[in-house]
Amino acid sequence: MQNKKLIRFVESFILLPFMSVSMLVSSLPQNNVDITNSPQVVLSQKLNTKASNLFAFNQAVDEKAKTEVLRAEAIDAYFRAKEMPLLGTGMKMVLEAEKNDLDWRLLPAVAIRESTGGKFDCQNVDNNPFGWGSCKIGFKSLDEAIETVARNLGGNNPSTARRYDNKTTKQILRAYNPPSIVPRYAEQVMSIMKDIGDADLGVPQVPNIYS
Repeated sequence: MQNKKLIRFVESFILLPFMSVSMLVSSLPQNNVDITNSPQVVLSQKLNTKASNLFAFNQAVDEKAKTEVLRAEAIDAYFRAKEMPLLGTGMKMVLEAEKNDLDWRLLPAVAIRESTGGKFDCQNVDNNPFGWGSCKIGFKSLDEAIETVARNLGGNNPSTARRYDNKTTKQILRAYNPPSIVPRYAEQVMSIMKDIGDADLGVPQVPNIYS
């Protein structure tokens, strides 16, 4: 009995405002009843749309950042497990790969194949764990080396674009070190890439509604 009284009491708070609004609208002239196009309603709709778009944008940014962190951690975890000097460069490699539309695992895998992750760096030049330029080109820092190699392998250096632009990962590797010079080089690097992690690591999975 008490529950029924409580329900009636709550309903009164819901029904009264609704009835008041209905009476107000019915008392207005017919040409004023359509409030959906009023400035206040239009403004509210615009603000809601902007808020919704901003929320979606922020959510996408958050997901992207999470993916980058997961991938950087996977690279550094591999370097750490093998006690490689390139430990700590994971995020830089992920960001440069993303910037140049490369597989996120490509740069670390090449460095591992070429110098065991920096253990056996090019001897006559500085900061070149990639064997870039047949170990005849040095860099001011590891960051510069990562940026340069990523830009070239991504086909974004006009001087080398004809070799690397619009190519698959395997084609990029075969251009980097042709099979005639280093047999199965591409296959070796791609095997290391698999060891580092899955290609879609960190990418949100869309549920299959048909399964």
